[in-house]
Amino acid sequence: MIRCIAIDDETLALKLLEDNISQVPYLELTGSFHNPVKAMAFVHSDKPDLIFIDIEMPGMTGLDFIRSLPYQPMVILVTAYERFALDGFSLNVIDYLLKPVELSRFFQACNKAKNLHELQNRSEEKDQHIFVNSDYSQVKVELDDITWIESLKEYVRINLRSSNKPVVSRMTMKSLEDLLPASNFIRIHKSYLVSKKAITAVKKNSLFLGTLELPVSDTYRDTLQSFVNRLS
Repeated sequence: MIRCIAIDDETLALKLLEDNISQVPYLELTGSFHNPVKAMAFVHSDKPDLIFIDIEMPGMTGLDFIRSLPYQPMVILVTAYERFALDGFSLNVIDYLLKPVELSRFFQACNKAKNLHELQNRSEEKDQHIFVNSDYSQVKVELDDITWIESLKEYVRINLRSSNKPVVSRMTMKSLEDLLPASNFIRIHKSYLVSKKAITAVKKNSLFLGTLELPVSDTYRDTLQSFVNRLS
């Protein structure tokens, strides 16, 4: 599945976009926003694969939104204005759809995103590990072996299924989070990042990895609940 969000300040346009997305079997809509600033906060925590976005919106244009992204998701522009096409493609958008969008044209754009997503996933499947600096060495860590990660100021502690001894590396939680695929890991607290596969139970203010209970902060609670709801 391709996890996506929709952003448009016009209520009717956003509803039509949501309806079109619902008809594409490989798309999963995880967020829908009238306000691009609120959408940006969600993107920072949820890291969707694909973003559908209008261009002319109050507060922040769609092009400014793309330039401000903390990573490079796939983007499809959906707008009433043809004059921004060159600017859009200079930002490596997947496609540029003019309103009103015919469903067949919408499917065409989505298929482009699907093909790129599959290509990216095939590349990622070949490389399911990371290397981190630890004990004056470059240590290989398999992604499936990670259960949870704790921030220790200038260091991170990577806890593993296969060993009682964690891997400790001098790096920030943010830099490690950027290395890890959002499809496999989720931030639950400024100090904790966990493997989605390792989660066994979720409460309002905490979650469990087996018998281990970790706190969930207000900042990340909605993102965690969205992940749980998608599995319900």
